[in-house]
Amino acid sequence: MTGDSLPAWASIIAAVLLVVGGLCTALGSLGLLRLPSFYARMHGPSMGNTLGLGCVLLASMLLASVTSGKAVVHEVLITVFVVTTSPITAMLLMQASVRRPKVPPAG
Repeated sequence: MTGDSLPAWASIIAAVLLVVGGLCTALGSLGLLRLPSFYARMHGPSMGNTLGLGCVLLASMLLASVTSGKAVVHEVLITVFVVTTSPITAMLLMQASVRRPKVPPAG
């Protein structure tokens, strides 16, 4: 199968997954910029970007499986690693912030 002969149903589902993934990632990144405190800023990217990446990987799995004619699950490993490491990294950063000595702002 070439890229021109993709079934319409697969293209539509992949397009929806890519748009949803892009929106989740953008909202997570926007939360990093807009939220008021460090702890709130950590929540947006860790959750939004993980969900966005999951949608993009699902779209990739779908298109690779349709074009090859068999189940392609390589992206499952990427998903497992990201889903386990992203929240752990956010949790470690928050713990470091809790244990860090508070210094009054200069000025």
